[in-house]
Amino acid sequence: MKTFDIQRMAFDKVPPDFLWEVATRSFYTFILVFLFLKLTGRRGVRQMSLFEVLIILTLGSAAGDVAFYDDVPMIPVLVVFITLAVLYRLVIWLMTHSERMENFFEGKPVVVVEEGELAWDKLNAENLTEFEFFMEMRGCGVEHLGQVRLAILETNGQISVYYYPDDGVRPGLPILPEYCNERFRVVPEDGHYACIRCSEVVILRAGTKESCPRCANHVWVKASIAKRVT
Repeated sequence: MKTFDIQRMAFDKVPPDFLWEVATRSFYTFILVFLFLKLTGRRGVRQMSLFEVLIILTLGSAAGDVAFYDDVPMIPVLVVFITLAVLYRLVIWLMTHSERMENFFEGKPVVVVEEGELAWDKLNAENLTEFEFFMEMRGCGVEHLGQVRLAILETNGQISVYYYPDDGVRPGLPILPEYCNERFRVVPEDGHYACIRCSEVVILRAGTKESCPRCANHVWVKASIAKRVT
């Protein structure tokens, strides 16, 4: 086989005239996807649940194959779209009539911050690292966890945040990038310190070297009491 063969790289075994068929197939699958989304009442992409992402990925695979493979017939792809539309409607009906089915397909919201402290065991169970979570929280305008009364990881991956009023903000773990906050193993001065792993806040004396009573971690950062800037 000749390497860097432009003819093979561009067309392989199909004739150039097949490009018109590719355009027709692409238009066909575009119409099918559009009709499917209209019929199922699709919401924004960021609001998709795991089940809905699965449906869209399956549609994308079927649409992509029929668009540019000359040996993939078009009518079976139409059957795929109809089957998925029926399946989608059936699952939605089941979820509206059964909480157990809804939890199976959609999952449950998870409380990941409560009373200014991180539920890091639940966070890890959701395959979400502290770094990813803190990035999402910073996007909500959160500087430290003491500003947060409650944070809920929704089934679609979004995080709902409920804040303390300014006069209710408590000392909390700063969630700014690591280089913005100095870390300590030996406490330099008296004050409130937050465990960098589990966010537990305790009062420590200068010169002490203590482990976290919640997770036994040995690294601390000064807890922040900054108010929210809105």
